[in-house]
Amino acid sequence: MELRGKRALVTGGSNGIGRACALALARRGAAVAVAARRRDRLDETIAAIAKALNEAGSGGGRQALAITADLSIASDRARCVTEAAGQLGGLDILVNAAGILKPGTIESTTLDDWDSTMEINVRSLFDLSRLAIPHLAATKGTIVNLSSVAGLRPYAGILAYCVSKAAVDQLTKCLSVELGPKGIRVNAVNPGVVVTDLHRTGGMSEADYTAFLERCKTTHPLGRVGTAEEVADAVAFLASPSAGWITGATFSIDGGRANASAR
Repeated sequence: MELRGKRALVTGGSNGIGRACALALARRGAAVAVAARRRDRLDETIAAIAKALNEAGSGGGRQALAITADLSIASDRARCVTEAAGQLGGLDILVNAAGILKPGTIESTTLDDWDSTMEINVRSLFDLSRLAIPHLAATKGTIVNLSSVAGLRPYAGILAYCVSKAAVDQLTKCLSVELGPKGIRVNAVNPGVVVTDLHRTGGMSEADYTAFLERCKTTHPLGRVGTAEEVADAVAFLASPSAGWITGATFSIDGGRANASAR
């Protein structure tokens, strides 16, 4: 129960790693606000969080808060932070987990796809972090960003995604230096391939996704892809007092993928 009494805002929390992060924080006792676009998926996540909070002995009420928002809209980003801090009574943790993947090379990536990738993966993360500073400074809080192994090394066919995640890594390090004097820690996690909807929403067919996951058994030294829960456990650790002297770090959670030769 390391996070009992802590208040967290998790973006992209209606599915995938974001949803797993919200649940992981709740199971450790935190009150969690979840922001995402799809209300139906949000409601499913909130129900699961409420159950986790009860199992953790943290009670119910407004400790599981849904915020319907489009993070490409500045006013929605501001509302996320205001509502989370207002209804939870403050903010100790910000998990920037929202992200998109648009496949494409330098020749096939459109400017619209480039811009939308940077808007969600970088600009919204920067803006939410900036907006959360007053709340996190008051509580000596923490920010955990969801990056990717693609931020550490290049992969053909996902140019915009790789560049955006490299930007997340550098932003994480810069913020750790700037916000350290305020007592705010900033870290990132860099997952390898994890079973989520990310590639499917990026346009990959079910058949191609199945084949992709099978091939990943050979590209990840541990011989398998990861789970959202494995990443979420690391995020929860970085958000906890146990990581109190860790800031500016980018943690690979990738089954060894970042160290493997390209195939």
